[in-house]
Amino acid sequence: MSVVVPALLAQTKEELASQVERIQSFAVRVHIDIMDGQFTSSKSVPPRDALWPPEWQVDMHLMYAQPESQVNILIDKKPSLVIFHAEAEGNLLEFMKKLQENGIKVGIALQRSTVPADNIELLEIADHALIFSGNLGEYGGKVNFLQLEKVRLIRAINPEIEIGWDGGANVDNSYTLSLGGVDVVNVGGALADAVDPVAVYKQLDFEVHRKDVFEKEAAKKKLLNGPSL
Repeated sequence: MSVVVPALLAQTKEELASQVERIQSFAVRVHIDIMDGQFTSSKSVPPRDALWPPEWQVDMHLMYAQPESQVNILIDKKPSLVIFHAEAEGNLLEFMKKLQENGIKVGIALQRSTVPADNIELLEIADHALIFSGNLGEYGGKVNFLQLEKVRLIRAINPEIEIGWDGGANVDNSYTLSLGGVDVVNVGGALADAVDPVAVYKQLDFEVHRKDVFEKEAAKKKLLNGPSL
């Protein structure tokens, strides 16, 4: 079953607080982008200053050239999931293990040109894989449906892994993403630019669950019609 997760991108604590307030009435799980200004061209609020309601399930997307530099802060902040990039520097495997030992799930983000087969060791122990189709540190990316092929390739390495999507998701394409095997549809610009984010979230949620509704209806028909002879 796919879920819609609002993505937040803020340069200051105040901006992040404003974004949190805007979605607090409906958000349960949230994706917070954190950027160092090196791996990305822009810089955001650092992990130590990121604040969120205690009831939220938070996925922290760490767009850092050296994610290991933040490990102690991350353990202290304790988000539900930390996603870092396969293209980052350092001992990424050790970074993953340290977070997992401290009760934090880990995810691997793969940019468009990054191949799952080149990151087997990381994907084998990861809890989450993020297919990145957008532009680093920016809202308003476009969905590249060719990247959906990575769903099959990633699951061939780790069948139990949760797969997320980042970049260009909106009401028009979220159903296709869920149908393509994406578990977590992260939505940034479509919610940030919405006049009524609650209404847009409800539309998105309906779209990603359409597949589940169709499957339930098909199962119900099969049950009512009885076994085929």
